[in-house]
Amino acid sequence: MNIVSLIALLSILIPAKTWYAPEQSLDVSIEHNAAVTLHLTDFLGKPVEASGNADIEAQASVDIRKIFPQIAQPGTYILYASPKGQPREKFVGTPLVIGVREDRRRNAPAGPMVTKIEPLVYAAMSTTQGDMILAFYFDVAPNTADSFLTLAKGGYFDGLTFHRIVPSFVIQGGDPRGDGTGGPGYQLGAEFSDRPHVEGSLSMARTGDPAENSPTGNPGEGRRTMPRPEYANSAGSQFFICLDYANTKQLDGRYTVFGKVVKGAEVYKAISGVAIDGGSRPVTPVVIQKVEIKPVTSDVNPYVGLIGQ
Repeated sequence: MNIVSLIALLSILIPAKTWYAPEQSLDVSIEHNAAVTLHLTDFLGKPVEASGNADIEAQASVDIRKIFPQIAQPGTYILYASPKGQPREKFVGTPLVIGVREDRRRNAPAGPMVTKIEPLVYAAMSTTQGDMILAFYFDVAPNTADSFLTLAKGGYFDGLTFHRIVPSFVIQGGDPRGDGTGGPGYQLGAEFSDRPHVEGSLSMARTGDPAENSPTGNPGEGRRTMPRPEYANSAGSQFFICLDYANTKQLDGRYTVFGKVVKGAEVYKAISGVAIDGGSRPVTPVVIQKVEIKPVTSDVNPYVGLIGQ
């Protein structure tokens, strides 16, 4: 069963489509055999108060904006459905991520530009050293998260390696060439934020800017100034997992943090400890066997403890 079929099977909240213009109603169908109560939070987990009736009958269709007017404001929200009268923590099916995006270009009109509604998902990464569970920061790095998820759904990472290991710093993978020069054939705009590069954080590798005082162009080596746009916007598919914040703190605000390893710390630690050659390449390849994208459910919700951090 592929990811689309699996999400369809588990979904109770079904958006009419993925993308919505500002004036279009945010129509969501309730595909359930009983009435539900809708709950909305921001991405940090703060509840958003309903101004309309949030109790919805089975098989009904509703405009989320009429129930939660705050969703007209730019931001990232999570929509849950629980059995009627039950709290959010008792949600059923898969929650929806609602990204109300504003136009960040200079002198752009204020207010939302477009809204994206999609299921809340996570990734299960299997490697030759063990398995890890990855969750994503849809709030601060939606485009980067979307790129990673799209590539993973297509099998892009399956069979690739962690080609670069710097103990107490990062492990890096996602290069189809396996030598640090490859990518998906496109580049991503930077989504720098205040999310810190703490242990377990997922962040995007990019081309180093000589102006950042890095003699080799490798992440984190002596950086002092911000990268110029052609370097800041050069990420593709290569990502790294942070190992020690004492050493990766210098990457804060200069690289795109887009998620975190929420389970499997022992795996990335094991990978960081494999034998490497005179540089940073593992003597024996560490292979990413498979990356599977899975829908969040009440039984398996890797975002508990992550949202709000």
